[in-house]
Amino acid sequence: MARRTKEEAEETRQSILDAAERLFHDRGVSRTSLADIASAAGVTRGAIYWHFENKVDLFQAMLERLHLPLEELAQASESEDEPNPLGQTRELLTRLLRNLELDAQTRRIQEILQHKCEYTDDLGDLRQKMQALHLECDERIEKSLRNAVSKGQLPTDLDCRRATLCLHGYIHGLQANWLLAPGGDSLAAQAEPLVDALLDMLRCSHALRRR
Repeated sequence: MARRTKEEAEETRQSILDAAERLFHDRGVSRTSLADIASAAGVTRGAIYWHFENKVDLFQAMLERLHLPLEELAQASESEDEPNPLGQTRELLTRLLRNLELDAQTRRIQEILQHKCEYTDDLGDLRQKMQALHLECDERIEKSLRNAVSKGQLPTDLDCRRATLCLHGYIHGLQANWLLAPGGDSLAAQAEPLVDALLDMLRCSHALRRR
């Protein structure tokens, strides 16, 4: 019985997240209330507060569903025991670009982040959490690059901080541009050569060397 209760609680949690994702995408984050989400999920507001502290907490849980499928690759690229960290980074970045076009949930959440997320006064905590997430992402990218340098896959004099800014901006820019005009070139089809072009820049650009 306890196991079934736990399963039911998880089903309710996922239903709430599904409803929030749909409403955030349709209306925008600031225009969606917890009461709206409860109604769409077929639960009470009390059920939402049982699982989530507030709308910001719910939003963050929605983002975690996006990141979890790729977490294994991210950890592998950072691990000192991984013999091919740059290969893991290549696979991770390629999947990020492909999933944006091919996976409906990934595309929906990225559209929320890019176009439906307004940092109004009642969502001030969300801005802080997104800034913290951005900084954490930079730290993990830099760790992966340093790991690749230590394995001889990138130049020993690579400025890993500058390279991190290039990599993060490059991938974010590709995602943002494609979301503005998704009917154009296939991002999934171009993912591998686009990532390879980025890695070639890390290997060969003199502007990314320490001075």
